[in-house]
Amino acid sequence: MTAAQADLPTEQLMSRDNLQIDSPRVEDGAAIWRIARDSQVLDLNSSYSYLLWCRDFAATSVVARDRPNGEPIAFITGYVRPERPETLVVWQVAVDDAHRGRGLAGTLLDALTVKVAASHGVTTVETTVTPDNVPSDRLFTSYAERRGASLNREVLFDGGLFPHEAGGDAHLPEVLYRIGPVAA
Repeated sequence: MTAAQADLPTEQLMSRDNLQIDSPRVEDGAAIWRIARDSQVLDLNSSYSYLLWCRDFAATSVVARDRPNGEPIAFITGYVRPERPETLVVWQVAVDDAHRGRGLAGTLLDALTVKVAASHGVTTVETTVTPDNVPSDRLFTSYAERRGASLNREVLFDGGLFPHEAGGDAHLPEVLYRIGPVAA
């Protein structure tokens, strides 16, 4: 993202691939749910929760839309922590399979940070990543490097805290990534 782009409202930020980046709308909930489902790596929430997310947390989330039809092809959902209002928690990041490998997740993360820093005064980003999720580790590590921010990791939720279904694999720990300070 260029310095000039950082000064634009998020709705006007354009990526290099003729995409529009803006806030999600309730009408995007089903598409966002499908992108999450098709990722085959995210914990899939109910379709209802994605509708609520688009309604209640649109100000702290972003979508990338394909320019010809405006359909979401990638998203990041996030929220500001109530007890730490300077902290944006990135909940989920997903890019439609046909659009992966072009740096879209990083572009969205940069746009989201600019948006939420301007509107909420956020200076820190948090997310959790399981130890086997190499793409997410790379995304957040490179984000911290681009921002010149420190990245601290610690186990937030041990795998044993998650329900374990008979015959299923145990849940890996969720490692908290705390990145900051992030410049707007």
